[in-house]
Amino acid sequence: MWLVIERGELLRALGHVTSVVERRTTIPILSNVLLRTRDSTLEFKATDLEREVIESVAADVSAPGAVTVSAHILHDIVRKLPDGSQVDIRRDAEKERLTLAAGQARFALQTLPAEDFPDIAVGQLSHEFELGAQDLKRLIDKTRFAISTEETRYYLNGIYLHTAQADKAATLRAVATDGHRLAQVELPVPKGADGMPGVIVPRKTVNELHRLLEDSTATIKIGVSQAKVRFEIGTVTLTSKLIDGTFPDYGRVIPQGNDKEMKVSNAEFIGAVDRVSTIASERGRAVKLNITPNKLILSVNNPEGGSATEEISVAYSADPLEIGFNARYLLDIAGQLEGEEACFKLADPGSPTMVRDADDESALYVLMPMRV
Repeated sequence: MWLVIERGELLRALGHVTSVVERRTTIPILSNVLLRTRDSTLEFKATDLEREVIESVAADVSAPGAVTVSAHILHDIVRKLPDGSQVDIRRDAEKERLTLAAGQARFALQTLPAEDFPDIAVGQLSHEFELGAQDLKRLIDKTRFAISTEETRYYLNGIYLHTAQADKAATLRAVATDGHRLAQVELPVPKGADGMPGVIVPRKTVNELHRLLEDSTATIKIGVSQAKVRFEIGTVTLTSKLIDGTFPDYGRVIPQGNDKEMKVSNAEFIGAVDRVSTIASERGRAVKLNITPNKLILSVNNPEGGSATEEISVAYSADPLEIGFNARYLLDIAGQLEGEEACFKLADPGSPTMVRDADDESALYVLMPMRV
């Protein structure tokens, strides 16, 4: 194996694949990245046995071959090489070494055989469809904050992606919940997704996907089966196992009869919650909402830190209501709303509250109250 590749191209590809490589692992080859040449391209492959990332970049290949080498060491070396340098990579099969040269710098790295590198074979994908990068990013952005981190409820440790019916129209829906709050976002079902199995995409995969989508404006190809999901983002392919569990019937916690409606400027609301919660105890983080016609008083009472109140004007004409929420959760949800106005649908101090963007019907949020 012998090739020459531009440092920037090499660094970009390594940045994409090394993020799935665990720094501490009991299986040595999982610390490595697989390098394989195909025609005039260099293919990178990395895995943690749950996720696999593959990327191909153009390279000047003189001799084909394949080898695995420490992902993080290689990434660190390339990161420190001068901008614009040409990197010469050769494999010395006899010494089981990979030599890397750029300018006057030379490195010799330990290797492990390419044939020992694991492959999380995808198998047959029952449904394949395409989504715009911005659409997929929106589904992730607006739901991932509500993913549970509680390992005992493993089936909540991801985003539930499935098709659903909304107002007689078929939609592709993403849902996440941690038992305290729920986020649901949907968009028109893309061609090819009809009848796909409902899948739970793990939190780590969601975060990896979010990173890969950051600068992308391309159309993303998505493939789904009962056990795996695959995302093709330009030259990068991310394959992941799914969470093997049943997502709860989340529809039961979405309130239907909340008849008290409060509309408030979202920016004003975020500012007020942020200010009064400054003195909330770290453990409770509780903020009380005292809602009366056209007026909302937010208050926090912390025996150790003092108290705070702030009044803002709202559109509200129902009976007065006092209800408490976790300030962090309130800010997380309000931060997802894109319009100027937030719409709260309330019932009573002990029942879940629904929050929506006044101008956007495609996303809804549910928040459980706290005793205050």
